[in-house]
Amino acid sequence: MKKVISASRRTDLVAFYPQWLAEVLTAEEAVVLLPGKKIKRKVNLSPDEVHTLVLWSKNFEPLLSNRFELRNLIKKYAQVYFHFTITGLGGTFLERFAPSPEKALNQLPELLEVAGQAERISVRFDPIIFWYENEQVKSNWTFFPTLAQRISSLGIETVRFSFTQWYRKAVKRAEKAKLKFYDPPLEEKKKIASELAEIARAFHLRLWCCSQAEIAALPGISPSACIDGQLLSRIHPEHELASPIKDKSQRKDCLCTESIDIGSYAQSCPGACLYCYANPRLA
Repeated sequence: MKKVISASRRTDLVAFYPQWLAEVLTAEEAVVLLPGKKIKRKVNLSPDEVHTLVLWSKNFEPLLSNRFELRNLIKKYAQVYFHFTITGLGGTFLERFAPSPEKALNQLPELLEVAGQAERISVRFDPIIFWYENEQVKSNWTFFPTLAQRISSLGIETVRFSFTQWYRKAVKRAEKAKLKFYDPPLEEKKKIASELAEIARAFHLRLWCCSQAEIAALPGISPSACIDGQLLSRIHPEHELASPIKDKSQRKDCLCTESIDIGSYAQSCPGACLYCYANPRLA
């Protein structure tokens, strides 16, 4: 069975490492440093061995402008699936190096051309975050109606979201940046999630929640497999099968199916998003 290649959950390769990504796609092989280990793994990226190339980013401009021939290089793969994160926070102190919401939204029509069909694009409204400004709670969740209207007008139907999970590393980073965050109780999150579901319904969107089972159980919301072997098989041009088996390398609540990630935490993400659980380079 051909492999699903993820590029990447661990760092934003498209936005910040497009040259490296282009080089490994040209060579049709990547050498990956495994998380928490000093072990390197060779990954075969030959189109004959790849079922779907899954690209994750907050900024697809390097691909769309064909920097390092990246746009041309992905054409050799039978299927490319895009996770495009648009939180409404780009350019703010929380996501200093992400494009503004309007710039991100303006990339969608051209990205849709590259994808070939709307089902190959998942917009990630992720995470939803709350923080204090002048003793008042602020949040990006109020950006959702704008996002829903724009993507619905393009025929994109899939939106994934989750509420911020404050891992120890992220808490320390927030403290260092003097970010006073607010983590709402579950009932408050459920109320907001239900409002998101109503908005999604009004715009004919399918709303998926990532790794938060109690939120995903609410009406109008489904539990997300961000890499979904059954979906990738169904929309594949030749209907080739991808693995339907749960990816054991992901956290317990993650429903993603098997894939091989070619990113590395050693490729420190310059995005510097204050809530990030990975290893951003804070400038």
